[in-house]
Amino acid sequence: MEHAAELAVHSYLEQVTTNKKTMSEENIRQIADDVAKSLRRQFCERRGGTGGFTLRASNVGRPACQLWYQKNHPEKEEPLHTTFLVRMVFGDMVEALFKGLLREANVTYKEPKRIQAKIGNTDISGEYDLIVDGAVDDIKSTSPWSYNNKFTDGKNLEKDDPFGYVGQLAVYSTGANVPAGGWWVINQASGQFKYVAYESDTKEVVKKLSATADKVNANIFERCFKPEAETFRSKLTGNHKLIRQCSFCSFKHDCWKGALSEEPSRVSAAKNPPIVFYVDMEKINDRS
Repeated sequence: MEHAAELAVHSYLEQVTTNKKTMSEENIRQIADDVAKSLRRQFCERRGGTGGFTLRASNVGRPACQLWYQKNHPEKEEPLHTTFLVRMVFGDMVEALFKGLLREANVTYKEPKRIQAKIGNTDISGEYDLIVDGAVDDIKSTSPWSYNNKFTDGKNLEKDDPFGYVGQLAVYSTGANVPAGGWWVINQASGQFKYVAYESDTKEVVKKLSATADKVNANIFERCFKPEAETFRSKLTGNHKLIRQCSFCSFKHDCWKGALSEEPSRVSAAKNPPIVFYVDMEKINDRS
């Protein structure tokens, strides 16, 4: 079922395209101001800071082994791609525009606010995007693949969540003391948007976050995932590769040092085969 606010935004856009409505100058200035804040934050403020590692709403949902690296060996992280800042600003621009559309569609929402949540024995802070109809929501701009395959429903996202979006929402819900709503998802390529509700109980998510926080605070390293056997046309190839969650980690080359090989798919016949992170099972060190 579509969210009432989703229908309201569609209605507003339809009226704009038929010249029945416009966008207010006040709203245009607000969107421009939000984009300007993003540009200053991404391009003018120093990265990394001097405060060291902290668990935050935006990272606590990630694998504990990745957080261990961020805490103990940030120098091992792969360099940011030169397009990183562009992607970050693009996401902020989409968020600013979508909030502007909500305002034009007369959707009432609470503005971002910093919260602090007690997750197990750890205080974790963050800033939610907005609260609509009494539930906390997050705004995400996504690739077409993620829009169509990952953000289908909340349960599906739980199965494939390398960036910790579900955990992030659970922290916001706990800290703001309101139910977890879901995600406003915008397709970067097409401009399509939809609301993906999170309908599960966040209590189980919070338990997992608490276990992650305890492990990170105790400074325990343990690989969270094992390589998976590669298959081609439903048959085993004899190769092993990193699972999807590991492939997104910016510490994977050090974590699997000496055993990892980044190369085009060994079995694909495509002209431009996908890159696969192969693991030599005999060369895996015994650090975990």
